[in-house]
Formats: sequence, C-alpha cells, structure tokens
Amino acid sequence: MPACEQGLPLADIKTFSLQQDVRNFLNYLTVEAGLSKNTVLGYGRDLRSFLKYCKSNNVSEIRRIEHAFIQDYLRKLSHEQKSESSIKRSLVAIRMLLRFGKLTGLLEDDLTSILESPKVWQKLPIICSKRQVIELLNTPCPEEPFYFRDKAMLELLYATGLRASEIAGLKTSDFNFNIGYLRCLGKGNRERVVPIGKAAVAATNEYLTNLRPSLVKSFSGDFLLLSRTGRPMSRIEIWRLVKKYAVRAGMPRNVTVHTLRHCFATHMLAGGADLRSIQEMLGHVDIATTQIYTHVDHERLRKIHRKFHPRP
Repeated sequence: MPACEQGLPLADIKTFSLQQDVRNFLNYLTVEAGLSKNTVLGYGRDLRSFLKYCKSNNVSEIRRIEHAFIQDYLRKLSHEQKSESSIKRSLVAIRMLLRFGKLTGLLEDDLTSILESPKVWQKLPIICSKRQVIELLNTPCPEEPFYFRDKAMLELLYATGLRASEIAGLKTSDFNFNIGYLRCLGKGNRERVVPIGKAAVAATNEYLTNLRPSLVKSFSGDFLLLSRTGRPMSRIEIWRLVKKYAVRAGMPRNVTVHTLRHCFATHMLAGGADLRSIQEMLGHVDIATTQIYTHVDHERLRKIHRKFHPRP
C-alpha cells in the first residue's frame, strides 16, 4: 500500500492535481529515498495543511506555487501562533515537494534556493541527574504484572540512547548478550550496533525468561517488547509507559523517552566518552547534532574553565 495511504489524512481534500503530486512525492520518499514511515507521516501532516491553504486560494497545480504565495502561507502559520520549529518544519516539507517537482520535470525553476528558513533558537534538551535516572529505573514494582518488561525497557533506553521507534522495533535476534551488543535500525533504515551494559543485559534476560514466553502469540513474531495482547508494543505505548513511571518517580512531567536519550549522551560525555563515539551510538548523521551535549554538561565546562583559564 502506498505510504500516502497509510494513515495520512489527505482523503478529506477533494482530489486535484497538486494533491496527486503530493501523493507521488510521499511515495517517492518511501520507495526511492527510503525514509522511515514516521518521517513520511510527518511530511504528510505538514503538507496536508499546505494543501488546504492551496485549495482555499485556488492553487491547484504545483507550477502555480510562487515564492510570495509560500511566504504568505508562512505568515499565516505565524499569525496562528505556530512555533518557529513548526514553521521551519513546514517549510522543509514544502521545499522537499518543490525539489521533487523540479526533479520530475513538473517545475522549470527551483524556488527552494530563495526560500529562507525562520531563525530558530536552539533549545537545550531536558537533562536529569544520574540520581533521578536511577530512581526512574527503580520505579517499576516487582509485584506488578509487567514488571520484567517495563524494567527491561527502561534499562535499555538509558543504556543505549535508542529512540522510541527504535526500541519498539527491536527483536530478540538483535541481541548478542555474550559480548553485550545490540543491533538496531534507525532513521533512514540505517543499521547501527550499540553496546549495552550489564544492568540492561540482566534486566532483558529476566524479561525473556520470566515474562515474554507468557505474552507470545502466533502473531507476535520476534519482537522483543510485547503488550498484554501479545502484539509488538508501539512507540506511543512506550512513550506512555515512560511518562507514567516518570510521574511516579516524582520527575518533571515533560520527561519523555527522548529525555533518557539525552541523559544517556550527557552522562556518557561527562564520564569521558568522546563525541564521535556518542554520535555513532546515537545514530546522528551529522556530528553538529551531537555537539549540543557539550553545552548541556555544565560540570564538564566548569572543569575545563578551571583547568585552562589563566585566572580560575
């Protein structure tokens, strides 16, 4: 089934030429570019809003999209109090669509070179202390029915820095417990190998021994984390569980799966890990994405300042 039909809410817009171009573009992202389903869904959501704006302004073909029209759309988003990051994301989706139009011969000129992105302040990620993370990892109660699963999930998230979608996609065959590594499939279907510590190995083995066999059904496949019905857990379910345990541990309500990913990177950096290794474990394509953690680790910066400043 084409990616554009897998949950993308485009059906409520009456079919016209531009909508078909968007469908072809989303299929291209899946089949040719090899982007993940979640990434394609994100582009689809942003372009759905743009399609509605185009329809309301009688712009029914991609060749009728002009620079001023796009700027008007971005101003509309700004007037609707959309965040700068949301506006920038929408602009990226439109740029990609226009580049697809140029690539396929639908457009003669490439408008993307004259479209400026809104300036976005880089926000530092939310980081919890090591003590707070340990408290979170110890929050699941042994008396609870899914204790072994949830304990393994939390330990793996902190031990590896995996994204929610990545840990949801883990299979039992992805683990090598003897040498302490797992294999995961990241963004753009890029595979990487990540080490796991003894605590995560022990928690995962306990889950595989004491709980997972009772959850397995004929449709479970080889997926590691299973729900009570035996189906593979979704990234949304994993997010909800982390939020539940974070609240129970008395942590800020904005703690998420990604917070544990940030904690993993920051605590590794504080412990002496080099930035290139952290980049590889996180699956970042560009090390500039990883460098934000050098600004988060305040204690490390203080040590550097005391060591190298002539008047510490």
